Amino acid sequence: MDESWLALALVPGIGAARFAELLDRFETPDGALSAPFEVLCTVPKITAPVAEAIRQADRKAAARALHRLAELGGTVLLPGAEGFPELLRQLPDPPICLFAQGDLTLLTRPAIAIVGSRNHSHYGAEVCRAVARAAAELGLTVVSGMARGLDAVAHRGALDAGGGTIGVLGSGLGVVYPVSNRALYQRVIERGLLITELPPGQRPHEGSFPRRNRLISGLARVTVVVEAAQASGALQTAGCAQEQGREVMAVPGPITSPVSAGTNGLIRDGAAPLLELADLLSHYPEAVTSATRGPVPEAGTLAPVEGRIVNALWAGPRRTEELIEATGAPVTDALDALSALELTGRIRQRGGGVYELAPTQLFGVSGKR
Repeated sequence: MDESWLALALVPGIGAARFAELLDRFETPDGALSAPFEVLCTVPKITAPVAEAIRQADRKAAARALHRLAELGGTVLLPGAEGFPELLRQLPDPPICLFAQGDLTLLTRPAIAIVGSRNHSHYGAEVCRAVARAAAELGLTVVSGMARGLDAVAHRGALDAGGGTIGVLGSGLGVVYPVSNRALYQRVIERGLLITELPPGQRPHEGSFPRRNRLISGLARVTVVVEAAQASGALQTAGCAQEQGREVMAVPGPITSPVSAGTNGLIRDGAAPLLELADLLSHYPEAVTSATRGPVPEAGTLAPVEGRIVNALWAGPRRTEELIEATGAPVTDALDALSALELTGRIRQRGGGVYELAPTQLFGVSGKR
């Protein structure tokens, strides 16, 4: 890679639109870097502060970044070059370049983004793990942000199922953030892919994570939000997906749970609820069900009484008498439905006559840890 491309790409204030204007005017990054200040100011979208920043571009820093990238065994992906993700070319603000480390073939496979709260519930972790495992077993690449919490659960779920995962970083390659994810970071390098817009060694900064979020959703056909508090990063990722014209799905949660407030709000505002694997498969017709897992459950296969029980349990665990009341059916019919749901693994007893959903079975995976 020509270090002049990277030197120009790393200039503060240079985004895809300004980069394109500069190439249109000067044909090459080197031509833009060599242009006089006064000439730069005549280029559309190039203000005086940006022109000054271009004149101060650090070619040596670009060379150091490329050297460090080579030491890590990484590579640079450029728009228009082979290997650059097609879905990212379609973004309103596509990356000028990407630094990648790991299995680049994962960028060619259908992908699903799975994001959620850092401070999640046990329920959220179980659902997140189940969705990631199911997606991986179907051959989908699981994309997330390598953050603490449900992002990490999603990556681990995909890897544990023998699938591929892409971690989109808010820092440069070689920087493990948060440090608690060090072991996961290494696993993703070995069996998945790490990508970032930031040069190797750069620490995360204010604004790097919101910028990262658009890449998480941008790489995927569907973004699934498992749990999210109001004004969370996961909701920002969902917003990016909606702006990009991508599908957003959300996992319903108890209305009393702060970390489900965001997902329940997404559903209220029009996002599709993720209730079972068939909901997800409608967006991935090319996905093939694993022969070891049996047939995918079809949407709407529950009997009416069973469906009312499942819907009641999305709000949280319920006692037997509460579920009987929620069905509006005769006691014997309600008890028969409870038995049928338990036998098929859709619900389970916690003891004391309290039932809850069994997410790992709901999404058609084994649930092995």
